[in-house]
Amino acid sequence: MVSYRWDNDKNVLLKQTRGITFEQVVMHIENGDVLDVIVHPNKTEYPNQQILVIDINDYIYAVPFIEEEQECFLKTIVPSRKLTKQYLR
Repeated sequence: MVSYRWDNDKNVLLKQTRGITFEQVVMHIENGDVLDVIVHPNKTEYPNQQILVIDINDYIYAVPFIEEEQECFLKTIVPSRKLTKQYLR
């Protein structure tokens, strides 16, 4: 079973600025709301990152992460209008 880690300060900031937390993201991952896993488009600056494409309440969130053995380190949570159009419309 994969475990998830994140920066707690980032989690507080995301809750304040975007109204979503890593705990909510993990709940949606475990509920099977991941629609895709894509390679980070900027491989030069983020060579080890992939992006989870997650449906949260009929809107797509992109969650960059780094996979490490039995852990995933979640970097941030980005609501994506572009991915919502691509995956849900």
